[in-house]
Amino acid sequence: MDDAMLARLEHENMVEADVLAASQVPDARVERTGGVALVLTGLPMRLFNQVIVEDEGASADAIAAGVAVARDRGDRFVVNLRAGTDDRHLGLMDSLGLVPFPDNPWMPGMALHPLPPPGTALPAVGHEISWVDDAAGIADHVSAAANGFGMPREWLQSIISEDLIEVPGLAVYVGYTDGQPVSAGLAIRTGRTIGVYNIATIESARRQGHGAAMTMRIVDDGAAAGCDVAILQASDMGQPIYERLGFRTVVRYMGYVDPVSLEPSSTA
Repeated sequence: MDDAMLARLEHENMVEADVLAASQVPDARVERTGGVALVLTGLPMRLFNQVIVEDEGASADAIAAGVAVARDRGDRFVVNLRAGTDDRHLGLMDSLGLVPFPDNPWMPGMALHPLPPPGTALPAVGHEISWVDDAAGIADHVSAAANGFGMPREWLQSIISEDLIEVPGLAVYVGYTDGQPVSAGLAIRTGRTIGVYNIATIESARRQGHGAAMTMRIVDDGAAAGCDVAILQASDMGQPIYERLGFRTVVRYMGYVDPVSLEPSSTA
């Protein structure tokens, strides 16, 4: 499978994940029209407020309309373009008064194909990864993820709700050491693709292989469900770990924001 196909599968899964996450938040604005996905939660973090070019049919009018909605709501938003693939819209970013942030692509989309044999990365002795099926498990996932990301728990509580347990193709995970939740993970399946999300480990439990074990548990479960491609979007901290597991970058995302949102005093 070539990189162009892997990049398409990565992007499709990411959009579904963003739409699903935003849909959990009260008063969120979630729309998919004109080849553009609008996912605006109102949470004060750009990753949770995006205007995303969904496919090649995205129109300039649809992108501009999405930006107008985000500005009207006052959300701290980002227009997410795939470097190279969506370059036809760079002139539109200028005309809308948006600027690159950061100066270089900010989020590598990575893919793994074919999937390795089961058990490639196993949990450390005394560490157990569980598939969440109740409210207590959701609470443990939120706790581990919030601590791991250094993010207010309230933000994740609004996105990771108990309702997710019933969503087809979605699975929530928690990693426990001595009965305490120390790592988190979430999976979203779209067709042949398993998406790996919310990989986080609390600081005191890092450098013990928990993130790799969680990632490969999701990959294993995806393979068991019939997937042959795994995808994720990597942080700077996580990228070297994923590369060691065999993931490689197939697409890079470039963000465009309102200049006013870069001012220290701005709450936009």
